[in-house]
Amino acid sequence: MTATPLRIRKAAVLGAGVMGAQIAAHLTNAGVETILFDLAAKEGPKSGIALKAIDNLKKLSPAPLAVKDFAAAIIPANYDEHLPLLADVDLVIEAIAERMDWKLDLYKKIAPHVSATAVLASNTSGLSINELASALPEEMRHRFTGVHFFNPPRYMHLVELIPTKLTEASVLAGLEAFLTTTLGKGVVYARDTPNFIGNRIGVFSMLSTMYHTDKFKLGFDVVDALTGPAVGRPKSATYRTADVVGLDTMAHVIKTMADTLPDDPWHSYFKAPAVLEALIAKGALGQKTGAGFYRKAGKDIVVLDPAKQDYVPSEAKVQDEVAAILAIKDPSEKFAKLRASNDPQAQFLWSAFRDLFHYSAYHLGDIAETARDVDLAIRWGYGWKLGPFETWQAAGWQQVAQWIDEDIKAGKTMSNAPLPAWVTDGRKGVHGKDGSWSAGAGADKPRSTHPVYKRQLFPDPILGESADKGTTVWENDGVRLWTLGNDDVGIVSFKTKMNTVNDFVLDGVQEAVRQAESKLRAAVLWQTGEPFSAGADLKGALGLLKENKIAQFEAMVSNFQATSMSIKYSLVPVVAAVRGLALGGGCEFQMHSARTVAALESYIGLVEAGVGLLPAGGGLKELAVRAARLSPEDPFEVLKKVFETIAMAKVSGSAIEAKQLGLLRPDDVVVFNAYELLYVAKQQAIALAESGYRPPMPGRAIPVAGDVGTATFKASLANLAEGYFASPHDILIASSIADTLCGGRIERGSTVDEEWLLALERKHFVALAQTEKTQARIAHTMTTGKPLRN
Repeated sequence: MTATPLRIRKAAVLGAGVMGAQIAAHLTNAGVETILFDLAAKEGPKSGIALKAIDNLKKLSPAPLAVKDFAAAIIPANYDEHLPLLADVDLVIEAIAERMDWKLDLYKKIAPHVSATAVLASNTSGLSINELASALPEEMRHRFTGVHFFNPPRYMHLVELIPTKLTEASVLAGLEAFLTTTLGKGVVYARDTPNFIGNRIGVFSMLSTMYHTDKFKLGFDVVDALTGPAVGRPKSATYRTADVVGLDTMAHVIKTMADTLPDDPWHSYFKAPAVLEALIAKGALGQKTGAGFYRKAGKDIVVLDPAKQDYVPSEAKVQDEVAAILAIKDPSEKFAKLRASNDPQAQFLWSAFRDLFHYSAYHLGDIAETARDVDLAIRWGYGWKLGPFETWQAAGWQQVAQWIDEDIKAGKTMSNAPLPAWVTDGRKGVHGKDGSWSAGAGADKPRSTHPVYKRQLFPDPILGESADKGTTVWENDGVRLWTLGNDDVGIVSFKTKMNTVNDFVLDGVQEAVRQAESKLRAAVLWQTGEPFSAGADLKGALGLLKENKIAQFEAMVSNFQATSMSIKYSLVPVVAAVRGLALGGGCEFQMHSARTVAALESYIGLVEAGVGLLPAGGGLKELAVRAARLSPEDPFEVLKKVFETIAMAKVSGSAIEAKQLGLLRPDDVVVFNAYELLYVAKQQAIALAESGYRPPMPGRAIPVAGDVGTATFKASLANLAEGYFASPHDILIASSIADTLCGGRIERGSTVDEEWLLALERKHFVALAQTEKTQARIAHTMTTGKPLRN
């Protein structure tokens, strides 16, 4: 199972604009030494433009860098002085402005300096890749391709790979493996047509939505209420998305379609709507200028009313009839009712979907190899739950095709172009057991056989694809222990909502560990979907407290600790495979595993202080043990770093930051592609088992910081209280954390065992839980999802 990624030690990004700088940041996240080029500055240091862009990376939100320190690793450069640096670069990504003439000039300038083996790629969002290749010397063209990242590059899963007629297959295969495993991306091959797949279909969908907004006389906020989560799309929906992207950028992409697609049957719609042009003329370009379709007015968001030429309070209301239709689970019934309804909102939705389906089917053969590529491009690039073809197929392919055909003949569609013949050939859809439909080849095509995808045991499924459910070894109401394949590695998955931890999960994990010890050679804690775990089930805990069942409550805490300890002292290695949130108890379980394999986008934290408690599933005990191991003479020095993290309920912004915070260990593994997580975790578990794994020896002589350490922490807390930065209850919680981390009221340098530290956790946890203010914090968080300061 060996994929052959390009061996990329060093990369160069040309262009330090929004995309270029963030691509450089993500390459750096992945451990690739990266040079960021831009024009020489007219004043100050010659590489000033690149320097300023690198500095700006530390301020952006969402953060392009996994940790801010990584900015220092990016090498700033300029074209006047530093082109010779390209000689030992393995990958060059050009990301300058979307001007063909500027790009061609730059290629001529860099060509003499690039090594004979380097791969060159353009991050253009829509210009012809074959035309760009023409500026390169002939011997370099076979190593040139389009590689289009979506913004923001760290977080958007999609990368479009656009080969030229001459790009070598080995270059594409190597780049695909590098993008997939090293950078964690979902690669879709696109044809060299304007705007490729994602923006061709995505921007058409926005244009169609804007056209029908005007036709049905709906407010922009109403359209956003209709085209967001209600139809399986992001909260930013349509007009908020346009504001975030930038209205000038949106207009530029539309103009590219107009200029480069003169024969498209929908060409007359490839123009910025009048309202968009008016906003741009006023300098209202969206989020970056503070106003676009929306504007912030104090704490409120106001929306543009074109009739009043002014912003008004948002009163987005989905009509009751339409809300009821959208709540219908069966897609075929939902679409039938949308089409049959006379409500303008329902008619708007049917029309926007119908024209999107029509356009996607008409152009499938031109823009993509298969319908799968279109659906994945839209899901990964635009954040939709289902792509256009999946949505159509789920709603009943032939019925919807018939409705589209009727609307074309009745002159209701945006174009009277006929549906392609394959649409109405009696098929049930474009995705099936033999793969996805290729209009170009006139046949279904299976998924890629590239070796890199063997690492994805559960790839992102397309409609109709069913995953191997594995073989159940044992299960209860909280946990399933199962195997996949014949490697004798058990997989432990939770069954609760948000994978929270309740009594069934605690008992289930302990039994799963016992089963693994007797029947398997290793186990992996892995959830079938995000998050890894949102922590303890607070509802059950609060119920016990309200009924004053303190003994039962304390027994639950003991059982939590016993579960963590069963993971730590299992006779077979238990590897935690983390992605998404790993909070509270979820964080503690991975801390007790033999090793953690975490996806880059893992947000890990011991957040109990936020609900008025302290970590009591062994988390504080484990931090004290680690501090003693790192600094046996004076554990306090190590504890200083983690105390603030726990007391402030900090959550890491990435798995790499979790290592800095001490919540992951230095030898824990970070994986960039979340779909490879289970594969890597199983490999780690097998490697541990094969090397004769034994659990650690129980900690019986752990040096602690003692009462002196606790007193030092309390002195720093007194300053916070004096400045009104912390409430008395905050101080009580933080003091309890300090006392536990330092081993309680014993002399500095004393040694204790793990049970001593666990008892401290329990004592403080139960005491805090009985306070009125903590119970108020728990109830408030459960109701609102937000912390309460009291």
